[in-house]
Amino acid sequence: MERLKSIQDLDGLRQRIIEKRKELRKRIRVCTGTGCHSQGSRRLVDAFQQELESRGLTREYMVIPTGCNGFCACGPIVVIEPEEVFYQRVKPEQVRAIVERSVVGDEIIEELLYVDPTTGERIVHEFEIPFFAKQKRLVFKDTGSNYVTDIEDYIARGGYSALAKVLSGMKPEEVIDEVKRSGLRGRGGGGFPTGVKWESCRRAHGDIKYVMCNADEGDPGAYMDRSLLEGNPHQVLEGMIIGAYAIGAVEGYIYVRFEYPMAVKNAEWAIKQAKDYGLLGENIMGTPFGLDMHVNRGGGAFICGESTALMASLEGKVGEPRGKHIHTVEKGLWGRPSNLNNVETWANVPLIINNGGDWYASMGTERSKGTKIFSLVGKINNTGLVEVAMGTPLRTIIYDIGGGIPEGKRFKAVQTGGPSGGCIPERLIDLPVDFEKLKEAGSMMGSGGMIVMDEATCMVDVARYFLNFLVEESCGKCIPCRVGVKRMHELVTDMCEGRARPGDLERLEELCHAIQETALCGLGKSAPNPVLSTIQYFRDEYEAHIYDKRCPAKICKALITYVIDPDKCTGCGLCRIKCPEGAVIGAKKECHCIDEELCVRCGICMENCKFGAIYIE
Repeated sequence: MERLKSIQDLDGLRQRIIEKRKELRKRIRVCTGTGCHSQGSRRLVDAFQQELESRGLTREYMVIPTGCNGFCACGPIVVIEPEEVFYQRVKPEQVRAIVERSVVGDEIIEELLYVDPTTGERIVHEFEIPFFAKQKRLVFKDTGSNYVTDIEDYIARGGYSALAKVLSGMKPEEVIDEVKRSGLRGRGGGGFPTGVKWESCRRAHGDIKYVMCNADEGDPGAYMDRSLLEGNPHQVLEGMIIGAYAIGAVEGYIYVRFEYPMAVKNAEWAIKQAKDYGLLGENIMGTPFGLDMHVNRGGGAFICGESTALMASLEGKVGEPRGKHIHTVEKGLWGRPSNLNNVETWANVPLIINNGGDWYASMGTERSKGTKIFSLVGKINNTGLVEVAMGTPLRTIIYDIGGGIPEGKRFKAVQTGGPSGGCIPERLIDLPVDFEKLKEAGSMMGSGGMIVMDEATCMVDVARYFLNFLVEESCGKCIPCRVGVKRMHELVTDMCEGRARPGDLERLEELCHAIQETALCGLGKSAPNPVLSTIQYFRDEYEAHIYDKRCPAKICKALITYVIDPDKCTGCGLCRIKCPEGAVIGAKKECHCIDEELCVRCGICMENCKFGAIYIE
């Protein structure tokens, strides 16, 4: 460990790290992001390390446990540098062969390569795989490449050079101007201009100011911020230090969701390392500027992603929102000027300082600049994290990067913006994705969740799912959210279970608009979005549920019936044997039938029929 006593010391340290690493012939990157970790990638790290040690090769070859690679559908992932040979779904028992043939040797192991599902071609290099080739990775570029817990790896890649540039002579106002020129908008959902927010906080009266990082990512299906903080915590930290300098803050907090233990651990490591190297604490790199930083583990409540609720939680109070009659940049945490940005927003800052605001503003659309990270999940072949320029069409994300819909099914809709977002239908597949276009389509950017749905998805049931989430996560402080969302959920549940009456759809719409106008916080006001957007684009499905007592997607159990085709049934009896309710009736070698009163619509009979004789009406 070497404590930096001046800005020049950083360059010297970087050169020494790079020089020391010239002895390395190859690096073996093993993804230890949450997805690969759950599939045993830590065992791969240990297995590679043991194999290199047993061969006495640890000076020439190095195992790198990295953050999330992003291509989660292929995990556990191993990439061998410098050629960037990409191996997918690697198992510990394959480690010896990889070391023997691809690390010590230069052979490619064909059976571990990624196979393009469209062409059937095996692809050797990571950068040639369509999932990566079609992206524009800037913020997420190093998350799957760097040694997560090693600050020297970050420094060797140019880390903290933006901070050095700022402290070398930029005035706080110049830093804010650069961020304003970039056009960066908050990536946490609101999309407020970051530079304007910083400027307001700097101008606010108060001797003590705070910077905060919102890592309380609670949207179903979203894990961009989590992966970024887990995989590249120093990039987030560097952005926060620069922001604190610009605003005049002396203390900072990273508020991390309770369910993200790896993010908590890695953020704490990063803070300790930065302090040890003189990049945090008093007199950063020998300058008069100082900043202290803390990690606060939230309780796991969705509402604490809302800014005022987050600050209340930090103060030790119940995590509830309050009216924003006075902005938090003037009176936020403990009544003092406070600037809150999310993980991705902070991680953009070092790139903007190093490359300039004009460079950043050259990407994206007129009002949405730069890139955005999305978590692409649901009915999609290539699940994972993708970063694209603002304005990239949905079609590019879903088909060129995401690889399309599994089993050749038809794309039906994509839900963006988390539980407060909306569903965009197939006919808008060429919609450019930015803040304005998503809002015009009845959805929102949110933090970047993107859930893909195929033709077998019931949109009424989707609305019920998100309403159920919101009912459980409502803090209950205001009546429109506490009572109104619950009533919305009851109405939609009635539709899914065959109890809806004529007029319920209109009552539901009226309720949605009332909640939008009267709820206390942004989360409450946006709670009706999933319902309104599905009504807007799939009204016929709602009407089929209410008036015909029919679920067109054949998902809602109360509205479907399992039927046996007498022309296909051979009387094998397997459906009768498997049925847990005894609802299938029939003698051996005779056509069977289903007792509707006993049937619980579990579908086990249809799953087990070898002759395709059972279908849903």
